[in-house]
Amino acid sequence: MLAIVPARGGSKGIPRKNIKLFAGHPLVAYSVAAGIQARSVGRTIVSTDDEEIAETARRYGAEVPFLRPASLAQDDTPDLPVFQHALRWLEENEGYRPDVVVQLRPTSPIRPPELVDRAVGLLLEHPDADSVRGVVPAGQNPHKMWRIGADGHMRPLLDVEGIAEPYNAPRQALPPVYWQTGHIDAIRTKTILEGGSMSGQVILPVLIDPRYTVDLDNLSDWQRAEWLVTQRELTMVQPGRLRRRFPEDPALLVLDFDGVLTDNRVWVDQDGREAVMANRSDSLGLEILRKAGVEALVISYEVNPVVAARCKKMKLPFLQGVADKAAALRSYLEDRRLDASRVIYLGNDINDLPCFPLVGWAAAPADAEPDVLREADHILARRGGYGAVRELCDLILEHKGKR
Repeated sequence: MLAIVPARGGSKGIPRKNIKLFAGHPLVAYSVAAGIQARSVGRTIVSTDDEEIAETARRYGAEVPFLRPASLAQDDTPDLPVFQHALRWLEENEGYRPDVVVQLRPTSPIRPPELVDRAVGLLLEHPDADSVRGVVPAGQNPHKMWRIGADGHMRPLLDVEGIAEPYNAPRQALPPVYWQTGHIDAIRTKTILEGGSMSGQVILPVLIDPRYTVDLDNLSDWQRAEWLVTQRELTMVQPGRLRRRFPEDPALLVLDFDGVLTDNRVWVDQDGREAVMANRSDSLGLEILRKAGVEALVISYEVNPVVAARCKKMKLPFLQGVADKAAALRSYLEDRRLDASRVIYLGNDINDLPCFPLVGWAAAPADAEPDVLREADHILARRGGYGAVRELCDLILEHKGKR
């Protein structure tokens, strides 16, 4: 079986959408992972016109054996010619023709782990079916929808046999209806190449929990979907390491300094004295957190006295000039006999990464390094020095029921 991820370079609503980081990984990586992790899929290919998308897809394990022609990557290009091009290219250049093709759209990145195998299995169990399409119960029932004629009069959109006025009937009395999602389509290759259709005539449904329904057309959709991923409320296909759940009873928050309590910039005067920018809301958040029974610790690579000055002002214990943060953290936890599963770490750069596996949960500011964003259990909405620490303090307090 073949999975194809269509990912063109142009995007009007969210520029460069397919390689924009979504909860730490490029958006296209989630659909690539869904294909690679499915037991029923032998190959996962990305069809794109864009070299940067192609390179990103390959990094996550997909094949990109060709670049799609620009004429098949326009705003109004339908799916059918894109899939016909891919299948014909593979047959002509590799002699490869799968029986079934799975479409995995990048704009629906939140997928249940077994969804691809369920869809393929359903299609194979029904030789008479042309395709399987993912659907969810519709939020609105079209039997209660209307058209307005040229005369200004309203007329029902649909009739229901046996019900004279379906628009006045209880919802429970109306036929159930479903909305197609972008999560998955499983289609027989002959339906695409010989039938000239992305669905055919006999279409079977694979039902999806509506909580997984997101479609990333604008930034507000994006933020809501990221929240679903980072809160770990849904079990889903993920590229990379599986994110951990928030600790039940946090006892310690460990912080990097530069890029976390500051915005990572430094001002240097002619005498070599350094100054940094911090956020007062962070210090207040840490004070409230301490009163709620959660201690904090700063571990910094930086040797400049500004670290000590700021930490003393906030009444925070600190370790600075630390070359090996993981060793320092491990020693600190052992000396105080702290349960690592109750520790949260907030870091923004690659020297923080060795600390992530040593604690129960790791977070990153919104502007952290890409490698850090990929490994973090949670990505904050705020940047370092702009309230990221306060945001995390509030999140901890919320989980502890102190807000």
